[in-house]
Amino acid sequence: MPESASLRVPETSAEKALALLRQLALLNTELRLQSENGYIHIPLLREPFASELEKLRNDLPDVRISKCEFLERQEKIIRLVDLLSGKLPPHVLAGLPHAVDFVGDIAVVEIPPELEPHKLAIGVAILRAHKRVRTVLSKWSPVSGVYRLRTYELIGGEARTRTVHKEHGCIYHVDLAKAYFSSRLSYEHLRVASLVRESETVVDMFAGIGPFSILTAKMHANVRVYGVDMNPDAYELLRKNVLANRVMGKVTPILGDARQVVNERLTGVADRVIMNLPEKAVEYVDVACKALKPEGGVMHYYQFVDTPEPLDTARNRFAEAVRNSDRRLLRIFETRIVRGIAPFKYQVVVDAEIK
Repeated sequence: MPESASLRVPETSAEKALALLRQLALLNTELRLQSENGYIHIPLLREPFASELEKLRNDLPDVRISKCEFLERQEKIIRLVDLLSGKLPPHVLAGLPHAVDFVGDIAVVEIPPELEPHKLAIGVAILRAHKRVRTVLSKWSPVSGVYRLRTYELIGGEARTRTVHKEHGCIYHVDLAKAYFSSRLSYEHLRVASLVRESETVVDMFAGIGPFSILTAKMHANVRVYGVDMNPDAYELLRKNVLANRVMGKVTPILGDARQVVNERLTGVADRVIMNLPEKAVEYVDVACKALKPEGGVMHYYQFVDTPEPLDTARNRFAEAVRNSDRRLLRIFETRIVRGIAPFKYQVVVDAEIK
């Protein structure tokens, strides 16, 4: 059996650990997890760097790095480059997309312009490499519009955009053509839901189909979450997902623009506000401040940043927006890059306490 660097965590923390390791690109998917006396040993590609280890220990207090022998997975992961080798020119193989997003049984890939003539071959290869995938979609446009939608082109499998996606023990009905959803935010959904405390009231200002709202309700016995979205299709999917996950009474879906909804129904109710609208969240900081209880609360603010110092830029923009409201920024307790969007463009989150 091959020996590998290993992360040991309690079984109850295994799902959270796997999500974090995927985000850090540390998970060795060619080896099988091992279980021992209430703990899970997870194989790593390499020893974590100091900064990565600090992140792991902050999010997973009872964690240990060691060496461990693992069994190899019976089914090796098939790479696109292996499937297409000999079928495409070498210079084309070098440009194959490395990132494939999986939403339920749909694979979503971005085809660069130089690979457009080979997109159908790539679609077939993805279907062969991932046996659970039934549909392969190519991103045809960037996310745009008030509903944050993009168009897709079918390059393999069944012609559809609807699926059922499972994440952290939750079930989500998704329609990629009608409501925004990103499986790349899986760890972020878990991170924020884990920070919520019992008895809190949470306003999810741009809830979409509900990944923040529903996971929060599933993880806590006594919370109230208001999931707001102005997209009627997202709202209907949110309602469906509330039923599917049995969080009725804990998650209240609301259809409407967050500004109007907060002004009319949710002023001063929230202990915590989630603002996952990175394109325009800065325009709604005053609304989030209004949603917080008079004594204050916590904000999770997301923003796209394309400057050389993305963390400082996000902090400064957020702090200025709070200053322009009737609230006071008490402290920022975390700022982190959530993911890269494009070369030198990032999605950043700022977690802050507001008084």
